[in-house]
Amino acid sequence: MPLQRKYCKYFFARSLRGLAHPLRMRLLGALREYGPATASQLAERLGESSGATSYHLRQLATHGFVEDDPERGKGRERWWKAVHRGHRMGSDRFLADPDPAVRGAASAVLHEVATLHTEQMSTWLGTLHGWSEDWRGAWDMSDFHLRLTPELAREMRDKVHELIESYREKAVDPDTEGSAPYRVHLHAFPRDED
Repeated sequence: MPLQRKYCKYFFARSLRGLAHPLRMRLLGALREYGPATASQLAERLGESSGATSYHLRQLATHGFVEDDPERGKGRERWWKAVHRGHRMGSDRFLADPDPAVRGAASAVLHEVATLHTEQMSTWLGTLHGWSEDWRGAWDMSDFHLRLTPELAREMRDKVHELIESYREKAVDPDTEGSAPYRVHLHAFPRDED
């Protein structure tokens, strides 16, 4: 699989505006996490109408985030799959764009990602006692305070990304006993002095 199909590193301004909608981000997240699905299946999973999911899936396809999955479905049944397994946002190129629509779309996407990360972490915390002792020993919620230059911060971020990507090669089959989807969030940013 070519690298660009595995990991969407950068967005084009037009594509970014196409993603800047909460339901589209949830649809894309569901396809990435659970695999190909129909608009009706996604509607049921997300508590939305199939008309809404169908419309927003077509918009995501227009902007290159999802595509038809021709190996599934029969007749008029249309299956969708994510084009990339994840995305990386860390450049300020869109937040500094001279076009206010691009800056607004970038801000909307970033805030929606932050909200989704918070929801996912809260869900884990609310359900962690239902997981096995092995899984309860394999999670983490850490924060680290460092003083770095921008160059060192980029170096560290890139090394963390490389490490995580190396585990994609070790990922196990969904049927592997005891396995589960494992979510990793990375938030790294400078802050003002107090």
